[in-house]
Amino acid sequence: MRLGGDDYRVSIVTESSPRPEFAAVVLKPTRGWRAIDVRELWRFRDLVRALALRDVKLRYRQTALGAIWVILQPLVAAGIFAFVFGRVAKLPSQGVPYVVFAYVGLLGWNVFNTTVTKASQSLVQHAAMVQKVYFPRLALPISVIPGAILDFAVSLAFLGVLMALTGTPASVNILTLPLWLLLTLMLAIGVGLVAGALMVSYRDVQQILPVAMQMLLYVSPVAYSVDAIPAHLRTVYSLNPLVGVFEGFRWCLISTGHFRPLLTLYSAATATIVLLLGLLFFRRAERTFADVV
Repeated sequence: MRLGGDDYRVSIVTESSPRPEFAAVVLKPTRGWRAIDVRELWRFRDLVRALALRDVKLRYRQTALGAIWVILQPLVAAGIFAFVFGRVAKLPSQGVPYVVFAYVGLLGWNVFNTTVTKASQSLVQHAAMVQKVYFPRLALPISVIPGAILDFAVSLAFLGVLMALTGTPASVNILTLPLWLLLTLMLAIGVGLVAGALMVSYRDVQQILPVAMQMLLYVSPVAYSVDAIPAHLRTVYSLNPLVGVFEGFRWCLISTGHFRPLLTLYSAATATIVLLLGLLFFRRAERTFADVV
């Protein structure tokens, strides 16, 4: 909340009385990183849960196939990539059927794309709440994470079926899967917070973001591996933090390629920085959300 140009933290103080409706609202000034109140966000966890459930329910309401779309979309895209990059361009898939190779890349990409897109739109879509009701605004972009994880879990289960049908063996490397998922979500939320904060004031972001995401899809190793990139361009190409993450997805799920420690450290460091910068930018911009959304 903003009063007189300063930021304030809202806390609820209740007296031990049989009439809780007389709870007092205390405004305390905050500055810097203290404004990111994790405890306050935890107190509003029921709101985050309700928003997440609502998102999941509305996503497939009045659709004939329902949750099957979670499987069908990446499967169709993997089939197209397998034809274009596998059959036409004849890019290597490192001994794995190309449809499985591309499907694994799409697992990571869909988590990233879904989280960035929905987090960036969350404030605009809930403009009435932002204008009229007090709650930590961070709850809106955070609430998209459970839905993205649920979609990932469903797609991952079908990957097991696809691997069994194509005779692709699994690996013990799958134990590292939470690491790659965490890095993907950190990058996605960081980008989504910045895009969401900008979209409140500049609706142009809503038009630019889909184009930017489409470009990012093709400069990331989703439909092809890093080995397909000319050797003299790989260093520059690997500046994209998604390169290390998506290569990690394939290494842990279908054992293609090699574990790249330096690339993984770079992706982890970049994900941390992007997330922190996203939180800081979001909090700095939050004071104007109710006025301009």
